[in-house]
Amino acid sequence: MAFACAWLCAGHASAAGLTVLLADDSAPHAEFAGLLRSGAGPGAPVELLRLAAGDTLAPASAPATAGDDERSVTAGVRTRSVRGNAATPPAADATIAVGQAASRVALDRSGSETLVLAMLSRLDYEALRSHPSFRRSDRRIGVLLRDPAMVDQLALIDALLPQKRRLGVVATVESEPLVRELERAAAGWDLQVQYAPDPTALASALHTVVARSDVLMVLPDRIGDSQAATLAVLRAGAGARLPVFGASDGLVRSGGLAAAVSTPAQLAVQARAMLQKLHAASAPPGVWVEAATPATVRVNATVARGLGLRLPEERELTARINVSR
Repeated sequence: MAFACAWLCAGHASAAGLTVLLADDSAPHAEFAGLLRSGAGPGAPVELLRLAAGDTLAPASAPATAGDDERSVTAGVRTRSVRGNAATPPAADATIAVGQAASRVALDRSGSETLVLAMLSRLDYEALRSHPSFRRSDRRIGVLLRDPAMVDQLALIDALLPQKRRLGVVATVESEPLVRELERAAAGWDLQVQYAPDPTALASALHTVVARSDVLMVLPDRIGDSQAATLAVLRAGAGARLPVFGASDGLVRSGGLAAAVSTPAQLAVQARAMLQKLHAASAPPGVWVEAATPATVRVNATVARGLGLRLPEERELTARINVSR
């Protein structure tokens, strides 16, 4: 099995253990954790730890509290609830922390096992990267971002609208790392970026961007994470007949033209591959960061018809943008 091979191929003589740390039961996180477990062979045990709000993991030497083990109906794995800083994960060759809250707790631990911080947004990672654990010389840490790289988002726009080069973006100050990534990827594009004070005050920035753009993009930031802010961008685009692209299924369902996204299934496969790389004998301690790849294309056919566009099927577009990588 592919999951077991992530350790067996790396030369481990004994059965490898994996701890998956969850801070919430959001659908994508639960699906991701379930897929990690379903890919594990009998020689690769998976322990799922759930964090209650405000809880942290005890150091690896602390004893576990009796009665902490319980069954999880949704994940189908044995789980350990973390209560009162008392529960301790079993000895494991690797830990996968799912989301920002779980990643912060995992970084706080003093262990030296291989660590993968999964399903983080770029801004989640930026908020964590000053943590002292990233400067340790004795630990391998992988960071798996939940979203495809900006180069994939631009490849999708180019595949659908090759003559449109004026790309408009509204961002907040906190979005600067994403804007810098977009700027690096946007050679040959006329990039129009306007900053709004916060996601609830977009009107002025949107007015300026819409007047200067052929296409709008919603970044995976505070604006993209806010339904109200995303709808404001979509309404502005619809009023000016400008297509809107983004990085989420929700944006496409709400009226965006298309998005390059990564599914929990794809991210689970990538997480396994990352563990294999980190466990390789030649892998030095340090931090390995990857954007989600491959990307999957989502298209809103109704919006496409309204804009007078005849678009290829999602499967063809997905293959096209991934070949370009």
